[in-house]
Amino acid sequence: MKRFLKLLAAFGLIEGFLYLNQQWLQLSTYRIRVNKLPSELEGLRIVQISDLHHARFGKNQRHLIDHVNGQNPDIIFITGDLVDRFFFNEVRGLNTVKSLLDIAPVYLITGNHEELIEGWFDLRDHLKEMGVHILANHYELFQHNGKYLQIAGIEDPAGGKDPEVMLDNALAGIDYSLPILLLAHRPEHHKLYAERGVDVTFNGHAHGGIIRIPFIGGLIDHSYRLFPSRVEGVHKTGNMIQVISRGLGNSGSMFRLLNRPEIVVIELLS
Repeated sequence: MKRFLKLLAAFGLIEGFLYLNQQWLQLSTYRIRVNKLPSELEGLRIVQISDLHHARFGKNQRHLIDHVNGQNPDIIFITGDLVDRFFFNEVRGLNTVKSLLDIAPVYLITGNHEELIEGWFDLRDHLKEMGVHILANHYELFQHNGKYLQIAGIEDPAGGKDPEVMLDNALAGIDYSLPILLLAHRPEHHKLYAERGVDVTFNGHAHGGIIRIPFIGGLIDHSYRLFPSRVEGVHKTGNMIQVISRGLGNSGSMFRLLNRPEIVVIELLS
């Protein structure tokens, strides 16, 4: 009986540990200087969420929404994989975004999961009707305190389109004297983004390396490379700053280990 109780206690500890790894939200806050940023946009706050997949954070994502709301963002970026193609739940995705829209304007790009889901086009139309800015290889102007940011976005190449062509289309006609923020699901194309004159790019997809090892970093990426670089945090490529979210969930039945789900908060400085 004692052995059984010990096994039960050990199983409970493991279950609790794994649960915390999936549910214990982390806020990662960075202050980023953008040389072209007008002084009127000093302190602009951006919340980036990425790779939600089928993760749940309380009823109707209440814990997630409360964390985002507490950061008082001026803009919210969703950098792909709002939904999961293996556990597709359109209603959950719509409800999450609806709550985010009550906080700030939402800009969204596709991840590889949206591009591979037959139901994406219906979901996309619903999101547009709600007022979401879906960036599909184009840019839009965002006005704040009488000054402008340019927010561009490209679709995920899982849909069959070439990243260079999509980026050229997204930046067509853009004003390079104004700040250019780019939403792109995949971080590995950072050199391409920098070559095209982007100031800050926001990426996801890498899930922080899925399993993280203390003092070392992510264990594996989506291409099954061990100890990959550029799977989370802030990096520089030339004059461009790259922000990579570890994301919130995981695809299919995979789980996170020593890799807390992350909400990224950016404060822009001139």
